[in-house]
Amino acid sequence: MKYLIPEVMEKGMFLLGIDIGSSSVKASLLEVATGRCAGSAFYPETEQKIESLQPGFAEQDPQLWYDCARDAVRSAMRIAGAKPEEVSAMGIAYQMHGLVCIDKDQQVLRSSIIWCDSRAVPYGEAAFEALGAETCLGHLMNSPGNFTAAKLAWVKDNEPLIFEKIDKIMLPGDWLAMKLTSEACTTVSGLSEGMFWDFKEEMPAGFLLDYFGFRSELIPKRVATFGNQGKLTPEAAAEFGLAEGTPVSYRAGDQPNNALSLNVLNPGEIAATAGTSGVVYGVTAAKKYDPQSRVNTFAHVNHSTTDPHLGVLLCINGTGVLNAWTKRLFGNISYQEMDELAASVPIGSEGITILPFGNGAERVLGNRNVGAQISGLDFNRHDRAQICRAVQEGIVFSFMYGMEAMKETGIEIKTIRAGFANMFMSEVFCETLAGVSGATIELYETDGSLGAARGAGVGAGIYGSFDEAFQTLEKRNVIKAGEGDYAAAYSRWKIQLENLIK
Repeated sequence: MKYLIPEVMEKGMFLLGIDIGSSSVKASLLEVATGRCAGSAFYPETEQKIESLQPGFAEQDPQLWYDCARDAVRSAMRIAGAKPEEVSAMGIAYQMHGLVCIDKDQQVLRSSIIWCDSRAVPYGEAAFEALGAETCLGHLMNSPGNFTAAKLAWVKDNEPLIFEKIDKIMLPGDWLAMKLTSEACTTVSGLSEGMFWDFKEEMPAGFLLDYFGFRSELIPKRVATFGNQGKLTPEAAAEFGLAEGTPVSYRAGDQPNNALSLNVLNPGEIAATAGTSGVVYGVTAAKKYDPQSRVNTFAHVNHSTTDPHLGVLLCINGTGVLNAWTKRLFGNISYQEMDELAASVPIGSEGITILPFGNGAERVLGNRNVGAQISGLDFNRHDRAQICRAVQEGIVFSFMYGMEAMKETGIEIKTIRAGFANMFMSEVFCETLAGVSGATIELYETDGSLGAARGAGVGAGIYGSFDEAFQTLEKRNVIKAGEGDYAAAYSRWKIQLENLIK
């Protein structure tokens, strides 16, 4: 795969990646010659606010993403000592499944309904029942569930005056790219994550649009995941401290992009992340799906009609957010101190079990919102150390529960690649994941913003191939499954979960 934009090839030294998370927006500059991160920054310094006006609701103002991206880019540029004309291209990664509605003047009509919002579950379930499992799973590879299409159905039903004004619907990354370039467009990978892509017909899912009563014109034009997707306007360039005309040459949802950042592109390769939410993402060439939609299948960044590359995604909403909640609860303690406390406790957390499902409806539990649970607490035996260990084990065991569903779709989990970040910075977390799954864990010096930068380099033709883009990717550590009765601890955890959901 090779894309040539000659004026870019001649121009610069750096690639810029922006990663729109729900907690913060991160920007990084990758030096083309060495593959090293020359400068990185994130905003805000405290977590971005998520509005929850009712139980199960989760919204963010897209302008917040733009402002944070601007501040992060300016800081990263300053740290790198980069001049505007030295940035050759930029890529965007973004929180998946969000809904942004814009009018004909490209103005936002309401706050974005983001990924962890669960209000649209009944709309997706009704569509699945009406259209039938064979149609939905065979064409969409998933139930419409709680994805972007179902969120739009909620707007149509509950906010009809807003719905009537919608000119285009967008994912968070589509919206930021539009703000930067004035071009409203999306990708096949993006449409698939919103449940708007028909994998049998390899075109937008007309049958689902018809069912919900959506005009096909609501979907923006499609562009390639890697390629020239628009150029920075004079206004955006001035605000971000970049050069007018700098191309946006890549965009992808955060989990396909995380896989890209780890060079997970081929069938059989596995990526994982454990930030606010936790994900295990496996690449396959087979158009297979989970009949219960506990794990979901989307178009990977390198998917094409003639060469299918699909990503099977397990998502656990309550991952790093549980660890962060525990830190806030304990008060004056660092994550490193929490990891040290967890390491002081044996496998099994001396009888404490934590189910980490307290951040909205969980797909792996059939889109049920069961809340987090703690059990086995003994006031005379347990303190912060056991709780810290139980938090990490509960998160890992929820991964394992979902990976069992992934295996049913044909995904073999032998090696898991992850960036050295968030929960993967904890030895206890990595050792527990290796121990319970039997997989080898490989940790790399990368993250979503650097992945978006490398993707931009591929899309702009600065790298002639994926192999060239990732030849400087640095492996930090390898963790193999060790001794210890992780299976017994997981079995106790699983019994607790099954008692809750039966």
